[in-house]
Amino acid sequence: MNLKTLKFNIACINQCTEAEGPGRRLAIWFQGCDKHCENCCNPELLELKAANILSIDQIIDIIKEAKIQFNIEGITFLGGEPVLQQGLAELSQKIRDLGLGTILLTGKNIEELNEQIKDSVDLIIDGGYEKDKPDNERNLIGSSNQRIFFITERYREDKDWFFIPRLKRLEINISDNSGLFITGDKLL
Repeated sequence: MNLKTLKFNIACINQCTEAEGPGRRLAIWFQGCDKHCENCCNPELLELKAANILSIDQIIDIIKEAKIQFNIEGITFLGGEPVLQQGLAELSQKIRDLGLGTILLTGKNIEELNEQIKDSVDLIIDGGYEKDKPDNERNLIGSSNQRIFFITERYREDKDWFFIPRLKRLEINISDNSGLFITGDKLL
């Protein structure tokens, strides 16, 4: 695969968040999903349409800038459905080469993912959102059917971030191109 020609369909990038995983992170929301879970928390990201098409080099430049400016520890892939993006494993490897960790939230079950994607990230949260099984105990998790897989040891010491009750985080960001963007757990 020619990395120079890889393009990604990006809905939004938040260069610094503490709501989308342990530590300071950059979060990438990809546009488009083939699951269409009922009551999805990001219904505006479901449509398979072109949003912001960025090359792998453009994304890596944004990540490098965030690493310098905000001292981020890692990246979280959300959506939409991240694994619909051709070249996601290659992007993850370039992120790993920068010394950053990666978390993948996918509506697919881990058994459906190819080995290249599984091997390229540090942690996977899998499973489609099920509205009848809300999970109000774990952070970053929408429903109780969703599972956490520590692919590498990188986030194993941070497992309490997902399991220990803590204050829910809600972040409001204002950007020049996407306007107001709210992220994090809903307030109960």
